[in-house]
Amino acid sequence: MVRGKPSRPRYCTPNLDKISLIKLMTMSNVSTARKLSIAARIASQQVRRTRAFAAILKAGRATASHFGRVLGQLWLEVTGFVFLSLAGIGCLAFFRECTKYHAGRISFSRVVLALCFTGLFGWFGVSSFWRVRKKG
Repeated sequence: MVRGKPSRPRYCTPNLDKISLIKLMTMSNVSTARKLSIAARIASQQVRRTRAFAAILKAGRATASHFGRVLGQLWLEVTGFVFLSLAGIGCLAFFRECTKYHAGRISFSRVVLALCFTGLFGWFGVSSFWRVRKKG
């Protein structure tokens, strides 16, 4: 360290008299991946400033939100159909259990269980379609 001068890292105050013209012209020993990442970062910063990129980004957001709404409605319709199908299966089980109950082979609790299953899944299916209509 020289008296009166603060101690700085070498890259802040290079000793220019020892550096040749060839070293100034060539890039330091940096890997190709690092060079590509620097170039990509600079290119992405330049692209973000353009109007075309802003327009494409806005169009992408509008398209994604529209598809999101449509997929949400489709999800509600599919789940509503599945629940109503299960309620239909429960309805068939209810009638089968009713005939077994009248024949005296099972208890009344199985009939009530089949009825509750049918009602619950029917409600889930109908409410799912109501939500679709409300959103639509």
